[in-house]
Amino acid sequence: MLNNKIKINNKEYDFNEGETVLSVATRNGIQIPTLCDHPDFSVKENCRVCVVEIKGEHGLSTSCSAKAKPGMEIQTNSDRVEKSRGLNLEMIFAEHIEKCATCIWRFECKLLKYAKDYNLLINTFSDRKGKRPVYRFKNAVELDSSQCIDCRNCVDACSVLQGIDYLEIKGKGRNQEVVPTADVRKHCILCGQCALHCPVSAAQEQPNWQDVEREMKNDKKIVVVQFAPSIRVSIGEDFGFDHGEIVTEKLVSSLRELGFDYVFDVSFAADITTLVEAGELLERIEKKGVMPMMTSCCPGWVNYVEYYNPELIPNLTTSRSPQIHGGGVIKTYWAKKMNVDPKNIVVVSIMPCTAKKYEASREEMAINNILPVDYVLTTRELSFMIKKNNINFANLKESKADNPLGDYTGAGVIFGGSGGVMESALRTAQYVLEGPKAKLTKKRLEFNGVRGLEDVKETVVTIAGKDLRIGVVNGIKHIKELIPRLNEFDYIEVMTCPGGCIGGGGQPIPTSKEIVKKRIAGLYRDDTNSKIRVSAQNESAKEIVEWLEDNKLTHKTLHTKYFKNLD
Repeated sequence: MLNNKIKINNKEYDFNEGETVLSVATRNGIQIPTLCDHPDFSVKENCRVCVVEIKGEHGLSTSCSAKAKPGMEIQTNSDRVEKSRGLNLEMIFAEHIEKCATCIWRFECKLLKYAKDYNLLINTFSDRKGKRPVYRFKNAVELDSSQCIDCRNCVDACSVLQGIDYLEIKGKGRNQEVVPTADVRKHCILCGQCALHCPVSAAQEQPNWQDVEREMKNDKKIVVVQFAPSIRVSIGEDFGFDHGEIVTEKLVSSLRELGFDYVFDVSFAADITTLVEAGELLERIEKKGVMPMMTSCCPGWVNYVEYYNPELIPNLTTSRSPQIHGGGVIKTYWAKKMNVDPKNIVVVSIMPCTAKKYEASREEMAINNILPVDYVLTTRELSFMIKKNNINFANLKESKADNPLGDYTGAGVIFGGSGGVMESALRTAQYVLEGPKAKLTKKRLEFNGVRGLEDVKETVVTIAGKDLRIGVVNGIKHIKELIPRLNEFDYIEVMTCPGGCIGGGGQPIPTSKEIVKKRIAGLYRDDTNSKIRVSAQNESAKEIVEWLEDNKLTHKTLHTKYFKNLD
C-alpha cells in the first residue's frame, strides 16, 4: 500500500515503506543509470553511477541504497550530479578495456550508452587493467579480468545465488581482482550465472558465432540449427517484446534469414527425451533399480555430480539431453532420410545455457565418432547475430520449423521451466501405465505440485495406483538440502539455474526472478494451447525411437554415461 510521498526533480511521487530512491524513480519512469545494481543481490554501492543529490545532505548519495523518507527532495540530474556521475563513469572506463568489435554485448552495452549520454571522453584515465588475464573454464565460460569493473556481481552469482564459491576477490583497494579460487576442492560447473549478472560482459560465454558464420559460408556443408524450448519466450525481450511473449514463428524466420539451411525445434527432441526418461523410470521401479532416479538433462547439474557427489552418478538417468537427442537424430535418422553423409551436416544448437557448450563437446556423446552437436550458441549470441545482420525481428513474417522434426507437444515445451522435465515424464508415465485409452483430463495432465519457483518442491503423485515421491530442486545451491534425504524420494529433478533453463546463464540480460516468472508463464500458455500435451502421443517421435531401435542405434543415440571428474 502506497503510504507517503517524496519529490524527485520537483515532482511528488508515492513510495512504499522500505523502498529506495532508485526503486521509486524507476517505477515512475525516471531513468537513473546503474551498473552494479541487480534485484537478485543485496545493494553493494560499488559503481556509484546512480548518485543523486538529496536536499539537506552534504554529499551525494547512491540512489540504490538511499531509502525514501517522507518529505525527501531529490535531484537526479543536477549539474553536481551530472559532473560526479560522468567522472565515475570515466574512471570505470579506465577499468574496462574496450573490446567492442567482437563483443556480443555491443548493441546493448550500458557503458557505451552512458558514454554517449554523458558525452564522455572514455580515455581520460589510462587503462589500468590491460595486462590482466582471461580465465577460461573449459569451452563454456570465461572471465576477462581486463574488462572487470569490480562490481562483484559475478562473485555474488557464484556464491550467494549458486553456492559454488568458485570466484573470489584477491587483493585490496585498486589492486583487487576477481579470480578463480585456488582451493582445488572447488570447481566451476559452467552454469554461466556470473555472465548473466555481469553488467559489462567481463564474465561471458566463450562465443561460437564466428565459427557458425564460417560454416554457413561453406557450400559443402548443410548447416542445421535447433533451438531450445525456452528461447521462444525469452529472445523477444531483446527486440522489444514483453517478458514471456511467445515468438516461436518469428524466431524460426530469423534463423532462416541468417542463412541456416534447416530449422528444427528442440521441443520435438524433448518429446523423445521424455519417452526415454519415462521408460527408464518405469523400468527402474519395476526392476528395483537404483533409486531415486535423478534427471540429467541439465549439464551444470551433471558437472556438479561428477565433481562434488560422484556417488550419485548411478542415480542419474542414462537418457541424453534434448539437444544431444536432437543432434543425434539429425545425424542418423534425418541424414538417412535426406541421403546425406552425416559428416557433411553441421548442427548448431541455440541454447539458454553456457554449460551446453561443454556438454556438446563431450567425447562420450559421439555416435560412430561424430559428435551430434557441432556448435552451441547462447540466446545472447543469437540476438547479437540477428542485430549484426540488421534483421528486423519484430517485423518478420512468421514461419514454422521444418519437419519431420518440427511437430512437438506441450510436454516438450515445458522442459524449459523448473519442474517441466518432471511433469513431462509424469504425463507419459501416466499414459503408459494407464493405457492410451485412459482419459487424461486437464486435472490429470497438470502436476501443479512440481510447478513454481520454490527452492525445493516436494509432492506425492499417484499414477495407476502407484505413489511416486517427487522432489524438484530449483537452483543448484539447494541440492544440499535434499542429499541427506534421498531415501525419501523416487524421482528428483535438479536444475542448476534458478527457474530452470528459462533463467539459464545464456539468456538475455537482465534476467531476474520476476522476469523468470513471466517467461515460465509463457511456456505454460504454449503448453495449454497445444493440441497434444503428452510426449507419448507424438507419433513422429515414437516412429523415430522405433527406427533407431530397428537400426541398432538406440543406445548410441539415446543413452549416455557419466564419470567422476578429477581434473
